[in-house]
Amino acid sequence: MAELYKKGLDSELVQNDLENCCRSEAVCGQCQNEACTIGYAKQCIKNYQKEPKKEVPNGTQKVPAMDFKVFDEIDLEIGIAHILKECKDCKEDHTENCIINVVRNCYEVGLLGGTHPYGGSALQYLMQLQAECPDKAAKIAAIYKS
Repeated sequence: MAELYKKGLDSELVQNDLENCCRSEAVCGQCQNEACTIGYAKQCIKNYQKEPKKEVPNGTQKVPAMDFKVFDEIDLEIGIAHILKECKDCKEDHTENCIINVVRNCYEVGLLGGTHPYGGSALQYLMQLQAECPDKAAKIAAIYKS
């Protein structure tokens, strides 16, 4: 049985960020739902709101890594910064299928073209990202600090 997530994820903030990233049917033609990185993350948050559990079963495996839609970079950077603030810096207790990790992975696919490792620390993540994508890391870090 999945553990209830009692530390307090601000699911409304995450949902609003995801809605800001969504390209909508006006742009995409027809919603691809869970075949879209943002659609998948939106479904994960909806499920979380119904039953707040820390884990998304097979969550990272289901992230649509081959979704090549072009999203607004600023909205994705804001989404990553906000989801990093929601992270509880669990360090060695980090799990890949944590709702926060899964949503962050979705943003990463849209912004960076693929997922990036996360060791349970927002600061460590930003430092690793700085080495790989300095421009984007600097923007995310600035939003994260604000």
